[in-house]
Amino acid sequence: MQSVLSRYLKSPTLATAAAAIVAAMVGAMPAHAAGKTVKFEMVRTPALAAFPNCLANVRANVSIVPKGTVEQMTVSVQGLPATTDFDLFVIQQPNAPFGMAWYQGDIESDAWGNGSGKFMGRFSDETFIVAPGAVPAPAEHASDATVNPATAPVHTFHLGLWFNSPADAAKAGCPANVTPFNGAHDAGVQVLNTSNFPDLSGPLLKVKS
Repeated sequence: MQSVLSRYLKSPTLATAAAAIVAAMVGAMPAHAAGKTVKFEMVRTPALAAFPNCLANVRANVSIVPKGTVEQMTVSVQGLPATTDFDLFVIQQPNAPFGMAWYQGDIESDAWGNGSGKFMGRFSDETFIVAPGAVPAPAEHASDATVNPATAPVHTFHLGLWFNSPADAAKAGCPANVTPFNGAHDAGVQVLNTSNFPDLSGPLLKVKS
């Protein structure tokens, strides 16, 4: 005896309706559903090679998972000094002078020198900075610019991690240079970056939005 399902599928009207429902379901799926997790490493900043006692074994693993209209980025670091604060930036190029950069968040190491941070945002081939025109900017610190530079879109596909404090850097055997890479613009030196990727093809480019 012919099953109900087979009669359903053989009916032109019902088959057309079923096809329309399937098409509608596929069309309703978010464009990022096919996105794949991207994993890569951050490496010790090459400029620290002249300081062999400065975090010789530091390393980090990064995982970026597409989450619909944003990405979730997890950064796990090993080989840091214990209970020390660091600042993570998304940057244009991995090494000095770095180009455009934006402050993503903090990572604090534990008693064993391990630290991790989980961040939500745009960490993909669409990550960029743009300023269609120059306008006044708030000066919260003495070193702040009071007007932004106008720029066409600039993609920022690299990552960098900085000591939050020059004193912490010196204590760890690293240079005590002062850099602007924290919220108060008095950070220490960079310790990790993604210079294991080409300057113009940073790892965020591999994450397809």
